Amino acid sequence: MRAPISVVIPTLNAEAPLTGCLTALMEGLEAGLIRELIISDGGSTDMTLTLAEAWGAEIVSGPASRGGQLRRGCAKAQSDWLLVLHADTRLAPGWTGPVTAHLQGQKAGWCQLQFDQGGMAGKAVAAWANLRSRLGLPYGDQGLLLPRALYQSVGGYPDQPLMEDVALARALRGHLLGLEVTAVTSADKYARQGWLRRGGRNLWTLIRYFAGVAPAKLAEGYAK
Repeated sequence: MRAPISVVIPTLNAEAPLTGCLTALMEGLEAGLIRELIISDGGSTDMTLTLAEAWGAEIVSGPASRGGQLRRGCAKAQSDWLLVLHADTRLAPGWTGPVTAHLQGQKAGWCQLQFDQGGMAGKAVAAWANLRSRLGLPYGDQGLLLPRALYQSVGGYPDQPLMEDVALARALRGHLLGLEVTAVTSADKYARQGWLRRGGRNLWTLIRYFAGVAPAKLAEGYAK
């Protein structure tokens, strides 16, 4: 019987964090859960692709747009389930038990967010993110596990540079469950920009997206 999960990771110059992300997946490989690893790259100029090849990943290349990269990566997947992760996110030890249990259902599952640094500020932002997720709006840095059939039925990730995770979460409303799995993600952007400033910026971007501002326009300001 083939392993049930295809792991899809979008990358763009992700050499530094990628090893940690992939190392955490070894637990799933040893448990017989992972069939394939797909790296959907957006034009990396560092050692990301060399590293991915060393790990035996199938590489899909195309323009740098997270939504487009995820759409291409998921289109290549052959398993019945998709596990979508960001390169700077790693699943905490013990994740295979809850994931195995989730495979008995037909809904999408998101992980509990935790930052790798930040003290009380990091815990507060993570608590907000997990509350937002329980209300039906998990972000991509929490990871997403879902049946490929469900993914396809809602149209998959839209090919847009920002808010692709929000768009998919909205399409999956009513089909999302929280997993007892911790996704430890990088807090580097928060540490550089300040927790309050970065958090406020993310919230303002979300509000503007809901108000109808085009993702391409939002991405211009987000990258600055």
